[in-house]
Amino acid sequence: MKSYGRKLLRKKLNEIRTLSKYIAGESTNRAAQRSKVKPSEVLKLNANENLFIPKEKVIMFLKEVIEEVDPRLYPQEEELEVKETLSKYLGVSAECIMVGNGSDPLIALITQLFLERNEDALSVAPTFALYKLLADLQGAKYFGVPLKNDFSLDLEKILANVTSKTRMFFLCSPNNPTANQFEVEKVQALIEEFPGVVIIDEAYVEFADYSTVRLVEKNENQIVVRTFSKAFSLAGLRFGYLVSNPELVTILSEKVQLPYPVNSITLKMGLKLLKNVEIVNKAVEQMKKERRRIIKVLNNINGIRVFDSQANFILFQSNKGSDEVFRELLAQGVLIRNLGKVPRLDRCLRVTIGLPEMNDKFLAAIERVFEG
Repeated sequence: MKSYGRKLLRKKLNEIRTLSKYIAGESTNRAAQRSKVKPSEVLKLNANENLFIPKEKVIMFLKEVIEEVDPRLYPQEEELEVKETLSKYLGVSAECIMVGNGSDPLIALITQLFLERNEDALSVAPTFALYKLLADLQGAKYFGVPLKNDFSLDLEKILANVTSKTRMFFLCSPNNPTANQFEVEKVQALIEEFPGVVIIDEAYVEFADYSTVRLVEKNENQIVVRTFSKAFSLAGLRFGYLVSNPELVTILSEKVQLPYPVNSITLKMGLKLLKNVEIVNKAVEQMKKERRRIIKVLNNINGIRVFDSQANFILFQSNKGSDEVFRELLAQGVLIRNLGKVPRLDRCLRVTIGLPEMNDKFLAAIERVFEG
């Protein structure tokens, strides 16, 4: 029996080794080593973090929360209070909301529930790499349907790839890395015509024009997943939530999700920001102003093709190799995301929209890269 157990373990580990892995944005320490500057001098614009809510304000809330929370106890009424406050913020019933330790674990939970070995999952291409990793982990087949040249949904091609084994569709809107938000009419048509569950990842939706959360009232197969990591500036505390029909939320909460999924401090921090949402709204407007400015400047640099954005980052294409542009920026202490080739496009890079002084440094650095 012991020998059988070892063989089973080895077999499973070997299977998992064949899977691809998610590659997170490079750290400032690693970038500093490669650029030969101090970590404090690295301008980190590669992970779509939101710095527009001042750190001092976040720390102030955190200090208040620490005084209010007894960490010796499990979360008490915090989850219910957060859901009720989110209900008012979103304009949906609290029964439609479930919280989680970040949006990614919620997407993983849904995938584990609805997708099994040898079944099919669809998404668009290019998009967030996590979806394929989760499908692979389930032993399912994953296919990314290419977006049209203008990055819009190709609904006809999506539906043409549906099979009797298709169970799930992942839709990131606004999409990472293209930064565009898909037309609400096409999203609704996709939900109506798709024969399985449609997960809409709205991580960047506060920076965009609309949300699909109100559509869950008429779409039984729609699940919207959102996060506090972007607009709410809580990337380090890991807080997310989903919105769907009450029956599905109840089953997920009571039968699938583990107890106490979010710690008391994170729940209280989410509540503080929801009750002071004007701070979030102000930060979003400041980011949008900087987004317009960066796009305008990049559009005037010979050798760059910049794409419009509904997120807190910008995708652009270079007439130079993306590796070369990335290295030359890093040599100046500017760290962005080197995407390389994405479907239909090559030599692509992605830059997070930082504070005005950060953006000044990035723009000066990239102008030097493309001089002459």
